[in-house]
Amino acid sequence: MSELERIVSVVRAGRRFVLTSHQRPDGDAIGSAMAAALALRALGKEATVIFDAVPPASLQPFPGVRDISAAAAVDDVYDGALIMECSSLERTGIVGLDRSPIINIDHHPGNTRYGAINWIDETAAACGELVYTLIAALDVPLDGAIATHLYLAVLTDTGSFHFSHITPRTFEIAGRTVEAGAHPQWIASTHYNSNSLGRVRIFGAVLNRMKVDATGRTAVLAITQRLADEAGGTYDDTEGLINFPLTVSEIEAVAFLKEHGPRTWRVSLRSKGTIDVGAIARAHGGGGHVNAAGCTVEGELPMLEDRFFQLLGDAVRTGQPG
Repeated sequence: MSELERIVSVVRAGRRFVLTSHQRPDGDAIGSAMAAALALRALGKEATVIFDAVPPASLQPFPGVRDISAAAAVDDVYDGALIMECSSLERTGIVGLDRSPIINIDHHPGNTRYGAINWIDETAAACGELVYTLIAALDVPLDGAIATHLYLAVLTDTGSFHFSHITPRTFEIAGRTVEAGAHPQWIASTHYNSNSLGRVRIFGAVLNRMKVDATGRTAVLAITQRLADEAGGTYDDTEGLINFPLTVSEIEAVAFLKEHGPRTWRVSLRSKGTIDVGAIARAHGGGGHVNAAGCTVEGELPMLEDRFFQLLGDAVRTGQPG
């Protein structure tokens, strides 16, 4: 029995399920969890979606997102806990999920296979592709709400169809969701064009401080909590900011460092073509794909900026730009 078949069996036999994904959820995390939850509810199951914090404002307008619970712990026992695109259970930021049988659904390299069932497909461009396959295996027809979340997942985790891990299946799934009622213009506009003034000011402040190496091929961005406060925004407002430097034709790889605590920084990495920033993230205890990855590091900002300029430069020299 395949891992997918095992998941289908558990879902059909069970009644109550909890679903979640990683901290600081993006469109793929929210879209995958909500699409799966809506499909389970269509089967008459109880499906509770919990994240460690309230989803960002750009994702609030999507179907059912306002009903997502925010909690640091889960006390109930469910027939299954569906964990979307988390390399480890700790990445959820929620304790107590392991009281229930864990169903681990992911598409990232480096997954630690922490579940009772581990369905990992690194060829998928988004976790939403796996959820689409699961929904089909459960014989749940796509409706407008499910299709909207699946399209959101695919759109955002492919960098609006920019990244190199896209396959013909990615477009096939996107097409099926549109046929089922997803509206690409509304989804893109709602997610990408719902900026607050604080978000715009943060973009300006961070980009104004952007550093570019002597070759013009790599860039490093950084934000501190003080800078975010002065701009009148939050770290949630930085979503998507890292992609802006890649719109410069010469820039091929970017690192974005966010202050997380004393001498602690969360690092997002992006690149073009086959320039592998995922390897950089994994070497620092993180994970991700060739073109999109992340990790957490410690040190003083100037030292870390120098380090990531060196790492990105090495990756650019060995990879091929898009």
